[in-house]
Amino acid sequence: MRRCGLCVALDAPDLVTAEAWARAVAPHAGLLKVGLELFLAEGGAAVRRIAAHRPVFLDLKLHDIPNTVAGAVRSVLPLRPACVTIHAAGGAAMVAAARRAAEEAGADRPRILGVTVLTSLDAATLAETGVAGGPVQQVLRLGRLAVAAGADGLVCSPREVAPLRALLGEAPDLVVPGVRPAGSAADDQARTATPEEMAEAGATWVVVGRPVTRAADPAAAARAIAAALGGAP
Repeated sequence: MRRCGLCVALDAPDLVTAEAWARAVAPHAGLLKVGLELFLAEGGAAVRRIAAHRPVFLDLKLHDIPNTVAGAVRSVLPLRPACVTIHAAGGAAMVAAARRAAEEAGADRPRILGVTVLTSLDAATLAETGVAGGPVQQVLRLGRLAVAAGADGLVCSPREVAPLRALLGEAPDLVVPGVRPAGSAADDQARTATPEEMAEAGATWVVVGRPVTRAADPAAAARAIAAALGGAP
């Protein structure tokens, strides 16, 4: 079974809050996520400051024409994130353009991760947007497309980890938000699982936000999840 690590989502409106969380959880996390909320509030400074504690998972979910996405990837290369997310639904040409842009950074390039279906979506909400067949079918479709076009890995819900491993093998990184320790509230996540279940299923990273950052003791919460995944980062 592959090693599964913890990525803590620092979904804060300001860098002071995010960096306090980063200091607390860094001993127990292998990655720290900077998402849209923090990046749009604080810009590149957020990535640089958080990267002083742990490598950064830059979760921007880029989705535009290939040339624009390639330019956006180039724009963040000086920040040296460990990985950058794009929407797999942007198509093969967009994924390939993002990968080519990332490779301009050489050996230290960020890994390109294709977001498949957001963990807040279920079959009914997908159907409202014209996608039939439910989340698993759509995730497998987009996952195959993105990896074939050059994505290093995928972002998927807990329910799609095992089917993606069966389809694509061990090579792609599978990054899994919507992970909740037993007894935690689901919040706005429609497709959830526990850290232990994800380690067993073959996830590369689990992304946990509110169950850690809203805990009375974020460090203790992160430590407990890391232990459930098999130990230190």
